[in-house]
Amino acid sequence: MTDHIEKPWALMRHHAGWADVFRIEGESADAVTGFYPDRETVGPHVSYSTRAVLARFPTFESAHAARESGVAEWRKHDAAVKEAEAKLRAAEKIREDAWIGWLKAAGDRP
Repeated sequence: MTDHIEKPWALMRHHAGWADVFRIEGESADAVTGFYPDRETVGPHVSYSTRAVLARFPTFESAHAARESGVAEWRKHDAAVKEAEAKLRAAEKIREDAWIGWLKAAGDRP
């Protein structure tokens, strides 16, 4: 683990479209260890693979601002995603109806 961490604040993927601010207090070539300062109770330190880190920042404020701006960027695409999901549901319905129709027709054949 290193003693000095130049960018100790990280954004860690929480779920699609959201990242949590994480304070890195130790790191190795393949892992980071620290805590989530925004949580009500700061429990024991946790470790994650370095792949879980989405971005790193020198200050809490810069990490927090990037997270909030990232949410706004994510939201810009909501309408396109909803449209694509509606098209997917329609295509799945057509596929399901075709499959059921084929099976029923096959059952009616002598």
